Amino acid sequence: MEIETSARLHLSLIDLNGNEGRIDGGIGITLNQPSIKLECVENHDKTEIIFDENVGKITNFDEYAQKINEACTAMNNYLQTDKTYTFTLKKAYPIHHGLGLGTQLLLSTAKLVAQLNEKEMNSYQLAKIVQRGGTSGIGVRSFESGGFIIDGGHKMDEKITFLPSSASKVSPPPVLVRYDFPKDWNIILAIPGENESVSGQHEVNIFEKYTPVKIEDVEKICYLTLMKLMPSVLEEDIISFGDAINKIQQLGFKKIERDLQKDKINQTIEYMKNMGIPAVGMSSFGPTCFGITDSKVSKIKNDLKEFLGEEGNLIVTKGKNHGSIIK
Repeated sequence: MEIETSARLHLSLIDLNGNEGRIDGGIGITLNQPSIKLECVENHDKTEIIFDENVGKITNFDEYAQKINEACTAMNNYLQTDKTYTFTLKKAYPIHHGLGLGTQLLLSTAKLVAQLNEKEMNSYQLAKIVQRGGTSGIGVRSFESGGFIIDGGHKMDEKITFLPSSASKVSPPPVLVRYDFPKDWNIILAIPGENESVSGQHEVNIFEKYTPVKIEDVEKICYLTLMKLMPSVLEEDIISFGDAINKIQQLGFKKIERDLQKDKINQTIEYMKNMGIPAVGMSSFGPTCFGITDSKVSKIKNDLKEFLGEEGNLIVTKGKNHGSIIK
């Protein structure tokens, strides 16, 4: 049995102030590429993980194996079984690049184990078991249904402090909005070669140091999201969409994320903005930068490749309006 799922952009967290009794909230887009392809078969011996020779440009294989083992163990415990499996990772993309690899790999593993045990479970049930979605619900809903997604965060009597998803064990938040992302809009991923990934305790420390953010920023993000961003997706108005994204990227916790990056990240974003790309920014904690446009991208692609240099990576993709697929 094989599953395929893909990356997501996380455009911004909404409320890291909590003045009204809720925190978090997220805005994101499911991507068509890059993607994960994971195969699983029961083996009646011991659980093993194989990395296909065509898996892609990934390193730190131990981290991928750790997440597969973690999800497999959690599912076995939940299902009260001691079955063993052979997992083959056939396709993947880099971890800690702001594209949500961890959540997608954990959910993919969990879904395969559930299916092989003839258990029909949705992504929210699986996310609770593997403990993802404790801050943003974007990755969980992307796995379930794809599209443009906004979630409503968590009540503060459920989650009492500001933490990233990797360190928060509460249930995934409710989804407020899920729209099809316009099929004619191109999404350009520009990944500078020089970066320092933010994860683990380092990410926790940043949340602890820089929260709560100013309530004025939260109010502005909410206003822009409700009265500009959401209508622009429905009306396929790339100019209004871009203006909303560009403003949100300069507010609240997203501004903090951007300010903590090396110069190359913001230089890349500014370069894309100067090329006339309507919506530009950084996904999650980076280093992946994105540009969204409804125009042809051949010249943009060539210019960006030259700007990024040999160490950088460039992907041109679109939004994806469906969830993971099992074959």
